[in-house]
Amino acid sequence: MKTNWKALVLVGLLSSASTLAGFKLLSSNSDRDVIFKESPSESLARFTSTGAPAGAPGDFVYAAEATTPTVVHIKSTMTRSSRGGQGDIPDIFRDFFGDDFGGGGSRGPQSSEASGSGVVISPDGYIVTNNHVVEGAQELEVTLSNKSKFRAKVVGADPSTDIAVIKIEGKNLPAITFGSSDAVKVGEWVVAVGNPFNLESTVTAGIISAKGRGLGIIGQSQNRRGNATPTSATTGDVPLESFIQTDAVVNPGNSGGALVNLKGELIGINTAIASPTGSFAGYAFAVPSSIVKKVSGDLIKFGNVQRGYLGISLDELDSRKAEEYGVKVNDGVYVRDFTENSAAKAGGITKGDVIVKVDGMNTHSIPELQQSIGLHKPGDKVTVTVNRNGAEKDLSVTLRNRTGGADVLKRDESAVVMSVLGAQFGNISDQEKQRLTRYKVEGGVKVLSIDGGKLARTGVEEGFIITKVNGKPVKSVKELEASLAGKSDSMVQFEGLYIDAPYDVYSFGFRF
Repeated sequence: MKTNWKALVLVGLLSSASTLAGFKLLSSNSDRDVIFKESPSESLARFTSTGAPAGAPGDFVYAAEATTPTVVHIKSTMTRSSRGGQGDIPDIFRDFFGDDFGGGGSRGPQSSEASGSGVVISPDGYIVTNNHVVEGAQELEVTLSNKSKFRAKVVGADPSTDIAVIKIEGKNLPAITFGSSDAVKVGEWVVAVGNPFNLESTVTAGIISAKGRGLGIIGQSQNRRGNATPTSATTGDVPLESFIQTDAVVNPGNSGGALVNLKGELIGINTAIASPTGSFAGYAFAVPSSIVKKVSGDLIKFGNVQRGYLGISLDELDSRKAEEYGVKVNDGVYVRDFTENSAAKAGGITKGDVIVKVDGMNTHSIPELQQSIGLHKPGDKVTVTVNRNGAEKDLSVTLRNRTGGADVLKRDESAVVMSVLGAQFGNISDQEKQRLTRYKVEGGVKVLSIDGGKLARTGVEEGFIITKVNGKPVKSVKELEASLAGKSDSMVQFEGLYIDAPYDVYSFGFRF
């Protein structure tokens, strides 16, 4: 029987109901050099919890003591505008968090609290966590392992990898050392550190179960086309999934916490579990540290992620597809087509090629290819090895950005403000406008669809009509965009209603 992973993965995108945090965009500083603590490049020593003396590198105790001071507890508050109480919060979280999520079936704005985890990556207060931890709330409080508390702001977030960076005003903080996620092996011992169910500084252990997992849980429109066509409505980037799978126990609240090797080096950020109940069932997934380092560095330096693209439409091979396509190998990634201004096409790759390596590293799947290419920026050159008619050929490809150019893409502040709302908008019809005039409402902007983001987190549903922003009427999408221009570091208050319940006026706000 084929497992439906999307139905099973409950911590990650769905656990955001229990791991929300404040969202405030800071201006980026393109002159800042991002420096992380990194482990030596030599191969990691193979240790077991009983094969090394207590306190020595490789012991579980050593890994826990090295990591725990760098992992923080994130607590958030937000206001939900609910039509029926607890909205989209899964039953398991309602049962655990109780009335904090505004039960009782009442209508209107309701306050909620939630928690998650994060990892300090620099002594001056930069912290990496999951995007779903920071999405959709008003305030963010960070508690360090020594019980010090700070208010935090969001530097930037990348929904396509579910990684975000937040900042607290701290000095000389204990920062984690980055290890090599590429060097870890299946069967290697690992330790997970986080705050499950609000239990601070919890340590669990397990092994690496698999690498390069693509589950299709990031983004709203997964399509298995590699990095051919952008599908993320929030960033314009294709979801990038190449998870490390582990059997270390991870539960709601672990999101954003550390997965480390036995030397206490970061090899991943815990993001999701596969479970039919919402609690740990043996399968946990983490974003590899190679992706974390690339994404967090770009968010700090540029305000958004600079990802290189091949510009191709892909398919993953097996023996049946190899026969269908008439290729000589059944392991690799098949090139079906090219996008406009494709870097791969310009570099000599042709339709029908099978990509088997990138920079000498074997490529067995689309997630592995996405990771290899996504770690580079536009303008970087990579060596792509293809199997063409049974023979391997090395090709030098200069990667491009998602628009087909080689330039660094600056963050469009206006687009960011609109995109973090996570919705599609439209002008209301004349008939709808006529129905509203009797209630002294002259117009508004209708929510056509919800794609995740702040509106979803506040409980807004399709059909909601925004009538005012910061107390001023808005009557068209253009006016809505104008009212949000320049608000990337501001508190914004919304007011609106549902046309089937015009007497109920909803008001809610959050900081962009």
